[in-house]
Amino acid sequence: MSKQNSETVRVFALGGVGEIGKNMYVVEVEEDIIVIDSGLMFPEDDMLGVDIVIPDISYLIQNKERVKGIILTHGHEDHIGGLPYVLQKIKVPVYGTKLTIGLVEERLKEKGLIKKADLRLIDSHSKIKVGNVPVSFFRTNHSIPDSVGVGIETSQGMVVHTGDFKFDQTPVDGKFAEVGKMSDMGKKGVLCLMSDSTNAERPGTTASETSTGAGINQVIQEAEGRVIVTTFASNIHRIQQVVRAAANDNRKIGVVGTSMLKVIEIAKRLGYLRVPKSIFIELDQINNYNDDQIVILCTGSQGEPMSALTRMAKGAHRQVSMKAEDTVVISATPIPGNEKSVSRIIDFISRIGADVVYGDKQVHASGHGSQEELKFMLNLMRPRFFIPVHGEYRMQFAHRQLAQSVGIKQDRTFLIDKGEVIEFTKGQGKRTGKVPSGNVLIDGLGVGDVGNIVLRDRRLLSEDGILVVVVTLNKKSSSIISGPDIISRGFVYVRESEKLLEEANKKVSDTLEKCMSENVNEWSSLKSNIRDVLSRFLYEKTKRRPMILPIIMEV
Repeated sequence: MSKQNSETVRVFALGGVGEIGKNMYVVEVEEDIIVIDSGLMFPEDDMLGVDIVIPDISYLIQNKERVKGIILTHGHEDHIGGLPYVLQKIKVPVYGTKLTIGLVEERLKEKGLIKKADLRLIDSHSKIKVGNVPVSFFRTNHSIPDSVGVGIETSQGMVVHTGDFKFDQTPVDGKFAEVGKMSDMGKKGVLCLMSDSTNAERPGTTASETSTGAGINQVIQEAEGRVIVTTFASNIHRIQQVVRAAANDNRKIGVVGTSMLKVIEIAKRLGYLRVPKSIFIELDQINNYNDDQIVILCTGSQGEPMSALTRMAKGAHRQVSMKAEDTVVISATPIPGNEKSVSRIIDFISRIGADVVYGDKQVHASGHGSQEELKFMLNLMRPRFFIPVHGEYRMQFAHRQLAQSVGIKQDRTFLIDKGEVIEFTKGQGKRTGKVPSGNVLIDGLGVGDVGNIVLRDRRLLSEDGILVVVVTLNKKSSSIISGPDIISRGFVYVRESEKLLEEANKKVSDTLEKCMSENVNEWSSLKSNIRDVLSRFLYEKTKRRPMILPIIMEV
């Protein structure tokens, strides 16, 4: 490495630490900024009405002339889903493997950005320069093909990001993790390792993806009716297992869910999905076959209200409804926070009378390495410093303990929050403040226009409703021309609360008359007085605090 050891390296996360999803990591080598992944996260329960959440990239926008590229480790939504929004603000090259770029192209087409995007193909053997910084890659095993880890060369040693990984000894596509390359990086000298912490609390090793094939195959062979399999749309290895199992039992496959149809089409076109001729059929052809000749592959493994699985279970899907004779395979584990919705959909399917196969019945294997695999990665890399990433804080904490067990001292492990910067100079690392970070909420076409105040208002409306007070005043004569009229939505049922609203009406009238007699006729003051009086009165009577919206008109 030609540069001197004085080169400054800074590492931080804009998303993906203290949470599952929204992965975005930044490595700065002197003036060059390299971004690893650009993911999204689905909203938490208190983010009312929000569609998706992406990282706050204000730091990258402020320094956009220094951003030299975005490297994608693989094609899952929590790693590529935020890219269309980022590329609207920052025009930089995007590097990814063939399947990852194929999935990104689909996302960019939907947003009308494909012609402007600079997408560059790499594979695990590529050696490129991003800005002035040499970058190399190594293949990993995950639940989607074409996953890679990233090695960024600096004068102090390599900064390595593992991406999502496990060590699968019998991978579905026959492509093994490149352990030799990882070992070589370790021998060369790894300054800092950022490693996937998702399963840091899980002992042992993660089951091979191939093991799920046997479980799914058994369920399909034993089922007397239709088999409905739900999994993540992007889990191409799992889809391949379902295709093989259906072919073994001479069944046809119908696909429900737009996202899954698109991923299957891309995977087939790029050669990542091997499909027997004519095994896929259109949904309107399903009724032309006996139930024991059909497998239905669908989205909805997280119990999403509008997903294909949920709509089929509720009889709300146009073409497919669930029957008591069906066997439903939920081939995924709930993302933290989704346990309730998954439990709800299992309960709903059970009420129909269908058999539900889920949990530990060998129909799902995690795509993330467990404790022994995480320790193996640490031993291969032997990093000088270690940053656990990709996981909730307790997972990062457990990963730090694993690092200690293989000899990495606690003072050389940094548990970081979003935006917290770790700076390396002359082989030493320290915390050096924070950059702007947080959540950008996307609701419909609005990006970032829903903030804490809007969410607070939505929460108030959802909890105690709203009262609208409409009144018309004549300021010259200081008199009420009409009203006040009180409209209640989500607060009380008007017909059963006439007396309460009459009293509220009188309170408003008295307040307005008092204000006008004292020559208080500024709209803001009048509205504030109405709110104060009504709020106290309604809380006293109902112990509720509805949003109060005064509307004053003048003639």
